[in-house]
Amino acid sequence: MKRIFVLPLLAAGLFFNAQSIGNSPYAAFGIGDIKYDNTTDVNAMGGISTAYIWDFNNNFNFSNPAANKNLELTTLKVEGTNENNFFKSNYDNMSVTKHSSYLSNISIAFPLSPKVKFGLGYQPYSSKKYSIITKETLADGTIKANLFTGEGMISTVQAAVSYQISPEFGVGLRTNFYFGNVYDINELTYSTAELINGYETKNKTKSFNFTVGTAYQKKIAADRKLTLGGTLTFGNTGKLETQYTNSTYFYTPGQTKNNVSIIDSKFSENKDLIPLGFSLGAGYGRDAKWFLGTQVDYNKAQIDFITDPFANQASYKISAGGWYLPNYNNFRNYFSRVTYRYGAYYEKGNLSYMGTNVNKFALTGGLTLPFENKSASRMSGIDLGIELGQRGTLDNNMIRQNFVNLKIGLNFADKWFNKRLYD
Repeated sequence: MKRIFVLPLLAAGLFFNAQSIGNSPYAAFGIGDIKYDNTTDVNAMGGISTAYIWDFNNNFNFSNPAANKNLELTTLKVEGTNENNFFKSNYDNMSVTKHSSYLSNISIAFPLSPKVKFGLGYQPYSSKKYSIITKETLADGTIKANLFTGEGMISTVQAAVSYQISPEFGVGLRTNFYFGNVYDINELTYSTAELINGYETKNKTKSFNFTVGTAYQKKIAADRKLTLGGTLTFGNTGKLETQYTNSTYFYTPGQTKNNVSIIDSKFSENKDLIPLGFSLGAGYGRDAKWFLGTQVDYNKAQIDFITDPFANQASYKISAGGWYLPNYNNFRNYFSRVTYRYGAYYEKGNLSYMGTNVNKFALTGGLTLPFENKSASRMSGIDLGIELGQRGTLDNNMIRQNFVNLKIGLNFADKWFNKRLYD
């Protein structure tokens, strides 16, 4: 079974920097659309992860590395996302539809000992891919045109370890390495001009930070439990290198720049790429039956690439969700062993325009479908999730983004790395 995963892992490694992720015009600001998300099962519960300890032994929580006391199997996850965005604006009655599919997560996790668990994973963190053109006819009949384009992706590789201090209390640490390149260019030209004026911003990222977590789970009755959790992300190291270039040029066939004349060029470095943030969560549930949780996430303002009338600000997110499992030991009825997930969230975004916030809210749901008629202690399966929501508003000629995101994940869980007791 282990050999099956060698080729997909190699192929995924080549695919990481090759995939192209589409997103909204709001990606033009800062480091792009934040794609970093939880796994499919957690996303289907509104994103609750800080106080989420899975009852069974086949899942690793990267969001809160302390919440992994039940992991006993090696688990390999490969997940993909299909985004369907529908944009609307009162400005020229604009209406646009965009679709995108990409690899959103790949991870492996396993126990090092009964108290120590380890996980390693990859996810896209943010992306840019947009192209916007505006045209204006001046009083003398001259046509003025602006083209705004952006492209690129920042990815993150994570390594997480958890330690169970007592049956109730655990701690964890996750290191996060961010890497990639994103660029934006604003091109201005007139119908009477031979040259184009382009202002280009290139950002190259290599940065580390850390997430510490705690998780506490207490039995309230024979089969009921209360779970509390918290995480803190801090300690940016590394740097973001930014190159600004203002130049004139013209294009020849093949979109090749010619006669490039640099007017101005600047270079800067910044360490504060990823904002400091924390999360607090609480949940209550019945063993192997159901769970309901809620959490609050807060992040400081991101590194500020933008100017008036846009503003960068702190953001927060409120989430609630849970799961329900009818009867995991009922092998006569398959759907009794399916885990049903539900949730919702509201996010006050980090971007505002003329005092109007670009906020986001969504309803989520999903299923975990077990592969085989095996006990819950060896539960490989398929995770399915759906996210329906809205971002932005039509106020101030802004853009409202309705979205339907579909997620699928494969979770292969088994006992690996164990010594053979017999042949």
